[in-house]
Amino acid sequence: MSERDVTAADGRRLRITEEGDPNGTPILWLHGTPGSRLVDSISGAHARERGIRLIGYDRPGCGYSDRQDGRNVADCAADVRAIAAALGIERLAVWGISGGGPHAAACAALLEGLVPAVAVLGSIAPYGAPGLDYFTGMGEANVEDIQLQLKEPDASHARFAEQRRELLDGDLDAIMEGWRSLISPVDVAALTAEFGASLLAQIKEGLRPSVEGWWDDCVAHLSDWGFGLTQIRTPVLVVHGRHDRFVPFSHGGWLAQSIPTAEPMLLEDEGHISLITNRLVEIEDWLLARMT
Repeated sequence: MSERDVTAADGRRLRITEEGDPNGTPILWLHGTPGSRLVDSISGAHARERGIRLIGYDRPGCGYSDRQDGRNVADCAADVRAIAAALGIERLAVWGISGGGPHAAACAALLEGLVPAVAVLGSIAPYGAPGLDYFTGMGEANVEDIQLQLKEPDASHARFAEQRRELLDGDLDAIMEGWRSLISPVDVAALTAEFGASLLAQIKEGLRPSVEGWWDDCVAHLSDWGFGLTQIRTPVLVVHGRHDRFVPFSHGGWLAQSIPTAEPMLLEDEGHISLITNRLVEIEDWLLARMT
C-alpha cells in the first residue's frame, strides 16, 4: 500500500492510498460514514489478487484530508477529478458503500467521460425522497441519531463528539455492542476478526483528527445533494441487501427506480457489511467489464 497527498482544485490537501497493481485497472472506492482511506482486508486482498489499482481517499475533514466547510455531496466529484488528474488516470471506475454511496452517485452524474461505471452499495437515498419512508426498517440507533440531527443540531453535534470518543476508545466487541440494533445476523457472520479489525482501523483513522468530517458527511447526506439523479447517464449498479439495518432495503429499491441507468442487484440474503465479504467479486466484475 502506498500513500500520498493530492491538491484539490481549491488548494485543500487530499490524502489518498493505493493498493494492488499500480499498472492495473483503476477503481476508486468511497468509504462509509464514518470512515477513511484505509482499505479493508478483503478489498485489499482482492486488489492484489485481481490486478486492480484500488484507490481510496479521505473525504474532507476525515483522516489527513483538509476540511471543506459547507460541502455537499456533489463536491466529491471535483475531488475525484483532481485525484485522477494527479495520478495521470484518464478513466476509472468508482464504487461507494453506505455513506459513500451518494458520493459515488455524484461521480456518475458529474464525471461522465472520466467515470464509465459506478456501483453504489448499501447506499442511503436522499432525505425527503418522494414515496420513500426514510426510517422504516432502519436500526434504532441510526433512527435516533438522524432524528436528533434534524431536530436539535447542536445537541446532535455534541452527541457525535461523544460517540467519536467511544469509537476511538472501543475495541471490536464494544463497537458491535453499539451496533446491536443495526447489525443483522448475516453482518455478524461477516465480521471476522481480520475483517472487523481492518474496518475498525478504517473508522478510527477517519475520526482521528476530529468529529467534523463525520459531521459534515451526515449534514451533506440530509441536505440537497447538489445534483439530480435523473441527470445520470453513466451505468450504475445498485447493490442492496434485504437484511440491511444500517440503511433499509427500501433505499436501494428507491435508488434503483430513480436512477435512469440503474442495474439493480437487490439481494434477499445479504445485509450491509456482508456486501463486501460476499459480493465484492461480482461487483468488481461488473465494473471491470465496463472499463474495457
